[in-house]
Amino acid sequence: MNIKEIKELAKKFTPEQLENCITQTINEGKNECEVSGDVLEVVNTLAKAQTVRELMEQGMSEMEAIRELARRIRKVQGVE
Repeated sequence: MNIKEIKELAKKFTPEQLENCITQTINEGKNECEVSGDVLEVVNTLAKAQTVRELMEQGMSEMEAIRELARRIRKVQGVE
């Protein structure tokens, strides 16, 4: 997980814009968020940025949102 890239995307784009970029990546292989690479990796990064941005809009600080994202990932992986 590239936290720096996720933080930059979360600051720059709204959740709706990130969702559009995910859709563009899936449908066209490229997106207006200027994230490139393997489609699965790009969608993964954009989805994480979208989650962080949504948490920030709910009142969390950037670091709290990143920690919450990491907690959710660990929970899904069965580590927590």
